[in-house]
Amino acid sequence: MNDLLSHLKQHLPQGLWFLEQMVSMESPSFDKPLVDKFVSFLGRQFNDIGGAVEFIPSEKFGNHLLVRFQGNARGRILLLGHTDTVWPTGEIEKRPFKIAGGRALGPGVFDMKAGILLMWMAVDALKKVRGSLSRPVTVLLTSDEEVGSNSSRALIEAEASQCTAVLVLEPSLPNGVLKTARKGIGRFTLKAIGKAAHAGIDPLKGINAIEEISRQIIKLQKMTDVARGTTVTVGIVQGGTRSNVVPAEAAAEIDLRITSIEEADRITKAIKALTPELAGARLEVRGSINRPPMERTSETARLFETARKVAA
Repeated sequence: MNDLLSHLKQHLPQGLWFLEQMVSMESPSFDKPLVDKFVSFLGRQFNDIGGAVEFIPSEKFGNHLLVRFQGNARGRILLLGHTDTVWPTGEIEKRPFKIAGGRALGPGVFDMKAGILLMWMAVDALKKVRGSLSRPVTVLLTSDEEVGSNSSRALIEAEASQCTAVLVLEPSLPNGVLKTARKGIGRFTLKAIGKAAHAGIDPLKGINAIEEISRQIIKLQKMTDVARGTTVTVGIVQGGTRSNVVPAEAAAEIDLRITSIEEADRITKAIKALTPELAGARLEVRGSINRPPMERTSETARLFETARKVAA
């Protein structure tokens, strides 16, 4: 390990130059031209260290970057990350890249352009110091992680399924904590449909959709099960048109967090099985689990132990 560490320290100035170039090239999720420009730049850098570079087109978001490196043994490793950031165009002018107090600062440096730098430096160092990689390595950088990974999910799943291990080089939690499990996320919208009526002239002819959605919200909130690690949160409620009209429609947006696929299926069925409380009211449910839970397995724990020992 000392030979690798020595090489990395020697080439730190080059790495910091690379990091500054990346941070200075803004890449907001919804600015496809800027993200594509950044991805093209990265492709050239990975090509320079011997990677077989492929750009995966994306119509709405930036293109995804796939880089393959050959290795001596079987068992491919996937290094996963993303090129898009949450920062809007122009943020770099407010906070240009700088190094202060031993830290690199700038929009996107933490999440996650420093992670991309580590991928590049690690592969380059192993090839130059050891002569080759012990295992084949794939680098996959997607362009829509910050907005849900909708255009890249199938690509991630396809690549990961062919690999022995996946290392996601997102920034760690405070104190260097790594994630070996993560809750899944579901997004649902529950719509209550009643019947409009004038609140002064004929209120009893109406069916109050806000009252219906209120009753459903109580049911939803009771689905939270702390012992199972499940939370159901109604975060947005909308309904009605005017104060003197019995509302014909109301809706609630629901956030669901679960720790297992089994629990995701159970709660999804429970939400979709909701029935109206008021006579004549109807319910419509839209949504699904958009990020399945990452459940901790014995293999994940073993991989973590390997990473921890190497890091030490």
